[in-house]
Amino acid sequence: MITYHILIEYVGTKFVGWQIQKNGLSIQEILQKKLKKILKIETVVFGSGRTDAGVHAVEQSAHFRIKKEITDKKKFINSLNFFLSRYKISVLNIKKKNKNFHARHSAKKRTYKYVIINRQAPLSIEKNRAWNLKKKLNLIKMRRGAKLLQGTKNFSTFRSSSCTAKSPIKTLERVKISNSKNKIEITFTSKSFLQQQVRSMVGCLKYLGEEKWSLKKFKNAMNSKKRSNCAPPAPPCGLYLMKIKY
Repeated sequence: MITYHILIEYVGTKFVGWQIQKNGLSIQEILQKKLKKILKIETVVFGSGRTDAGVHAVEQSAHFRIKKEITDKKKFINSLNFFLSRYKISVLNIKKKNKNFHARHSAKKRTYKYVIINRQAPLSIEKNRAWNLKKKLNLIKMRRGAKLLQGTKNFSTFRSSSCTAKSPIKTLERVKISNSKNKIEITFTSKSFLQQQVRSMVGCLKYLGEEKWSLKKFKNAMNSKKRSNCAPPAPPCGLYLMKIKY
C-alpha cells in the first residue's frame, strides 16, 4: 500500500465538522466520495484531527492509502478540485509518504487561529468567518490572560463534556494576540488540544477583554479544573486550523 499525504483548505460553515456523522455532511465524507469517483475504489481519509461544525481550515492535513501509485499528481489534484469546487473545499498539495506516516499520530505541533472583529458595524465580507464583538476589548488584560494559559497544565476547565481525550493535561507552547485596526487574531500552538479547548479559552479571554472578569477570576477559573467555571465558548465561525507540523 502507498501512503499519500494531502493538505486541504475549506470553509466549514455548512458542514457538521471534519468527521463523518449521521446528522449532516462532513469534510471527510465529501473527500472520500470524490476520491472514490477518481480512483474507482473505496478510500478512507484520515485527518490530523476533528474540526467542529462551522470551523474552517487554512491547511488541514490528512492521509489515505491505496495500492496503485498516482503517476501524475498535478492532474490528480486538478481532477479532485474540479469535483470539490462547489463545496468550498480545495486540495492544496499531495505527497507520497512512508508507510508509518499518520496524519494524526505523527503530528508534532498544531496551530489554530481565532479571529475577532471588534467593531460596532455588523460583518458583511467576513460574516461566518469571524466573531463580531461590539464592545471595545482591553487587549492588555487579554494578553496577560494569554500568558497564564501557556505551559503544561490541566485544562479541564476548557474541556467539552463530550471530550474523549485520555488526559486533560496538555502543553500549550504559545498563545499570541495580535491586532490591526479592529481585527484581533489569537494564535494557539500545541501538540494537541482537547475538544472545544481553543474556543473555550477564547471565551474566557473575551470576558477578560470586556472586563467582566478580573485577572484573578480568570486564573481561579482556570485552576479550578471545573467546566462549570468556564465562560461560554466562542462561536466556531472565527476558528481556523492553520497548520500541522510533522
